[in-house]
Amino acid sequence: MKKILFFIAITLFVGACGDKDDGDGFDAEAQAAIDDKIIQDYLEENNLDNVTKHSSGLYYEITKEGTGGNPNIYSTVSVYYEGRLMETGEVFDDNGGKVAIFLLNGLIKGWQIGIPLLKKGGTGTFYIPSGLAYGTSDTGTIPANSVLIFDIYLADFY
Repeated sequence: MKKILFFIAITLFVGACGDKDDGDGFDAEAQAAIDDKIIQDYLEENNLDNVTKHSSGLYYEITKEGTGGNPNIYSTVSVYYEGRLMETGEVFDDNGGKVAIFLLNGLIKGWQIGIPLLKKGGTGTFYIPSGLAYGTSDTGTIPANSVLIFDIYLADFY
């Protein structure tokens, strides 16, 4: 009996000391490091020097400041946007020149972090690591673990 309990204790201990994955072999920290390198290489290759890294891992550049206050996570935002895959530059989504209205707290984390950095009338480019976008999900138009680029104009918020 002692041998069985010892074996169970060792098995539990070894299992708890494994790498930081989500149970299916995916290591989120390793993917975040890969994404960060992809973004840094992209910024360097394209001579983008005015880009800031947020503590979340999001990279952003405010290209037009805008005026007034900033939205928060509970705001409804009116935006014009274009989303591209960093790897290919392919546009996977845009709002076709029409204002799009969203509840910010219902969007991907990259938008939830990035859009509050904008003021009304402001524009920005957001370089979003996969963990702040669609992660391991393959949406059909966005492959799993894709780093995304969004150009966003914040028309209004309330």
